[in-house]
Amino acid sequence: MDDDRRARTEAIADFAAALRELRNSVGNPSFREMSGKSGAISHTTLHEATKGNRLPSWGTTVEFVRACGADPDAYRERWEQANLAVRATGTGEQVILADVPGVRSSGEIAVSATEVRPVVIGSQAPAPRTADVPAPEGRGRFRLTLPVGVTLATVAAGAVIISVVLLDRDSGRGSNASGPSPKVAGGPTACPVALQQPEPAPPAREGDAARFVADVTLPDCTRVGGGRTVTKVWRIKNTGTVPWKGYSLLRLDLPQRADHCRTRPQVPVDDTRPGETVDIRIDVTTPRNPGLCYVRFKMMNGSGRVAFPGSRPVNFQIIVN
Repeated sequence: MDDDRRARTEAIADFAAALRELRNSVGNPSFREMSGKSGAISHTTLHEATKGNRLPSWGTTVEFVRACGADPDAYRERWEQANLAVRATGTGEQVILADVPGVRSSGEIAVSATEVRPVVIGSQAPAPRTADVPAPEGRGRFRLTLPVGVTLATVAAGAVIISVVLLDRDSGRGSNASGPSPKVAGGPTACPVALQQPEPAPPAREGDAARFVADVTLPDCTRVGGGRTVTKVWRIKNTGTVPWKGYSLLRLDLPQRADHCRTRPQVPVDDTRPGETVDIRIDVTTPRNPGLCYVRFKMMNGSGRVAFPGSRPVNFQIIVN
C-alpha cells in the first residue's frame, strides 16, 4: 500500500473510530434507536458510518452526532481533515455527498435506466466527486468521475445520459481541520503553521467571549526531545458577560495515533468569572520519531457545545527532535 492510500485508509478508519467512541460514550444505543432520534437518516447509514469502509458525508456525520446528544461543531474539523486526506489521494474512490433524496444511504446516486433526472446537491463545488452508478439490467457498476461544473455524463450501456450536478455545500468550508501531525523532513520545518480563521459564527451562549492572552509555556516551534512528557500552559481571558462553569478544551484529532503528541482528550477549564484570566494546563507526551506536533483544541461550554465556533482553535506546535 503506497503512502497516499495508507493515509486515506487511516483517515477514514480514525474518523469511524471517533464516531464509535462517541456512541460508546453515551451507552452504545442501537442504530435503530439513533435513527429514531434523528428522524432524518436510516439505521443502515448510521451503521455504515462506523465501519470505516468510506468517509460518511458531513450530513450523515451531523445526524450521527446529534443522535448521540453531542454537538456536530465539535466534529466538523475532524471530518474536514479526513475529507482532505481522502481527496488528496486522487484515487477517485471517495463519495462525499449530502444525504438528500436521490442519494442512497451508501452515498451512491440513485439513477434508473428508464428515468433519468438531475441530482442537485448543495450550492458549492470545491472539488471533483465520484460515484458508483448502477448499470442497467444488473450489469455491474460504472465509475463516474465528475469534475466541478461537469453536468453531463454518458453511460454506454443502454445509451443512458445522466445529468448530474454535484455541488456539495458541505465541503466548501476553509480548513481549520485537525488531524495527523505534519511531518518535518530533515531540513527547515514549516513551523509555525499558518492558522486560518473559520467562518464567522456567534458564540453558543449570548454574551460569551474569550481572548487568548499568552502561551505561558512551550511557545510555538519549541523543540522537545522524543519520548518526553512536558506541560503546556495557555492563558485565556473571559472577556464576556457570562461565567465559565464546567468549560473544557476538547482535542480535535481523536483518536490519537502513535505519531501524535499524546494528551488527554479533554482538559477541564477552571471556573472563570467575566474579566478573569485562567491558565489551562495539559501534559504532552511526544512521539519518539521526529516531526511536528500540531494539535488543536476547541473550547466546550458546560452544555457540551462548542463555545466559540467562529474562533480559531487553541493549539500547540512542538518540533520533536
